[in-house]
Amino acid sequence: MTTTLILLVFSGVLVAAGVFFEHFYRVSKIEALDKSTAELARQLGLEPLNEAQFSRRLGVYMNENDSSMSILDESFARIPYNPYHLELQTGTKQISIHIPREEMAVGDIPQGIRAGDRLVVDGIFMDEKDSILQPVVFLPANMDPEEGLLRVSGTVTELLLPKGRSYNPLYQDTLMDEALNEFRPQVEHAQSRLAGGSIMEMEWQDKWSGVNYAVLIRSLPEDHQGTRYLMVMTSLQPVGEAVEILKNYVVYLAPVIAVAVVILSFIYSRLVSRPLLTLNRSAQRLAQLDFSEPPKIQSKDEFGELSRNMTVLSRNLDAALQELTRANEQLQEDVEQKLRSEQLRKELIANISHELKTPLGIVKGFAEGLQDGVASDKKERYLELIVNETDRMNALIMDMLELSKYEAKAIRLRLASLSLKTLIYKVADSFTEQLERKQLALKHDTLEAEGLFVAADPRRIEQVILNLLSNATRHAAEHSVITVRIKQTSPGILTTVIENTGPSIAEEDLGRIWDHFYRTERSRDRKSGGTGLGLAIVKHILELHESEYGVSNTDSGVAFHFTLRIDKGDTHE
Repeated sequence: MTTTLILLVFSGVLVAAGVFFEHFYRVSKIEALDKSTAELARQLGLEPLNEAQFSRRLGVYMNENDSSMSILDESFARIPYNPYHLELQTGTKQISIHIPREEMAVGDIPQGIRAGDRLVVDGIFMDEKDSILQPVVFLPANMDPEEGLLRVSGTVTELLLPKGRSYNPLYQDTLMDEALNEFRPQVEHAQSRLAGGSIMEMEWQDKWSGVNYAVLIRSLPEDHQGTRYLMVMTSLQPVGEAVEILKNYVVYLAPVIAVAVVILSFIYSRLVSRPLLTLNRSAQRLAQLDFSEPPKIQSKDEFGELSRNMTVLSRNLDAALQELTRANEQLQEDVEQKLRSEQLRKELIANISHELKTPLGIVKGFAEGLQDGVASDKKERYLELIVNETDRMNALIMDMLELSKYEAKAIRLRLASLSLKTLIYKVADSFTEQLERKQLALKHDTLEAEGLFVAADPRRIEQVILNLLSNATRHAAEHSVITVRIKQTSPGILTTVIENTGPSIAEEDLGRIWDHFYRTERSRDRKSGGTGLGLAIVKHILELHESEYGVSNTDSGVAFHFTLRIDKGDTHE
């Protein structure tokens, strides 16, 4: 009975589709078009509209009814209207962009344009006042417009574009001229009928695409412009071929339907066993620790209660496993952190021992020489070397103490509003002797920082600039230039770049130069000077300022950079 009923219903639908659907489609579409045009003609007769309002009313109608429309004069010639347009505000000038029906497709118009958007158009002005533009290219990719075109850029204040229409609406609008040419032999007969309030209906076929169109013409209420007619054209999609294909399709579909109906009887018999199968599959997934799909049985019997209990069980197990996974990951991170800390501690002790061993050996050697009276004529020289090495050890110890304060989070910034440009000039003055010794030039590019202040700790930032300039001076090639630039790279941010000319840093070393005692040229440690802790201190100071910092190789050397926030307050120190 189920099979017979389904096949009868399906056959009835097929017969109705083959016999009545195509006729019903055409009649329904023409009736809907007739009602909409009658309502439009009535609205146009209620209130006088200027040309812009009239064009907009036509464009809105065409979008809402997916049809093309034209206004004809008393001799059935088309009155030119431009329903689709954009209004651009360029400074104090308003420019109208009329979308041409020919030589442009909908794909040429940018999608999603709204009032307030910026738009660039290349086209040709069509009037002496340069207020009406015929577009050729929207959003041109070339830097300059093509020869013969003018470029206009402005803000969209008003627009009406094809929307909700099928196929290519601009192409369909151009077909109205061809349809009107075939209608002209019937003009005299049409005028008498239209004058009596009737409408003219006809079907017209596009020779190029083979698509049929329904064409309706009705008269508009007379006004100061005289007799006018409303012509509307909409496509009639070929449904006859689709109906024939549907008939052939059913020949293959009928056996499938018959098999499906037979299967229904088995489905009825499995209604009781289905919940058990569902619960069994869910239990198998739970056994494999897969909690992604809990059993979904919504009945209120024992099966439903068991399903809900299994769902709660799966959620609890999933939450417990996730918690164990997170705890295990945290434990692994803690172990790795501890191993890293231990490794750093060993490296720190080794580095400290290495850094102190050499100067202590030098001091001891010179002291023993003085004690034994060796080279008494060089006593002053030996004492000077002992003092220098002592100063070096003292600088190392002071840097280590300061670095330990940063690592223990014991440093608190004292933010103030300071001029970064003034601070750089102040620090640069202290490098006069070092620059002259290597015959280096210091170039300042700080024009963009003129009159700007940053929020920072003056003493700490002075230490950053001092360390970076010292580093740049030590590694700069003789007779070269060290450049200091300050630029506003983003709103509210000043970026300082200190660049020297000299040997570059190996790519594998760029991320490690901020570590304790890390030097890229081991053989030149003593010659180039420094404690090996300066950049590590710089790193901690910049991180306390929430600064973005880094180092990169340039074409001729190395550049360090860091950022600071611009202070927008009124008090400057």
